[in-house]
Amino acid sequence: MTTEDDTNPAVLIVEDVAETRDGIEKLLKADGYRVAVARDERDAIASARLRRPDLILVSLAGLPSEVIVTARRIRERAKVGDQVPVVIFCVESIGEGDEVAIGQNVHVSRPDNFNQLRRLLTRLLQEIPIAA
Repeated sequence: MTTEDDTNPAVLIVEDVAETRDGIEKLLKADGYRVAVARDERDAIASARLRRPDLILVSLAGLPSEVIVTARRIRERAKVGDQVPVVIFCVESIGEGDEVAIGQNVHVSRPDNFNQLRRLLTRLLQEIPIAA
């Protein structure tokens, strides 16, 4: 198990289901990520403004098109920049295990297990410089 420190990537989890949010937070912390959590768009914007994440992970109830718009709005209103990857996951409109890049460093994914999500996050975080 990796320990969390200030040099590890910071991930903002935006999830409206508490049990899911808590579970993802525990798994990412066990991998050594610095983790912030938000339950909705407003919380996510405030959290991202307070401490800029290296990646934003979004899973919210709603139509896929609405969730995508919300995720982009979070990044825009928090002023974190297009270089911060956004991963929208658990969207039913794509096949399980798939990932689709939809532009401006925004990815839609439906991982079939945590290891698949872990690999995606690792790949995306290796492609960008980590914020200090």
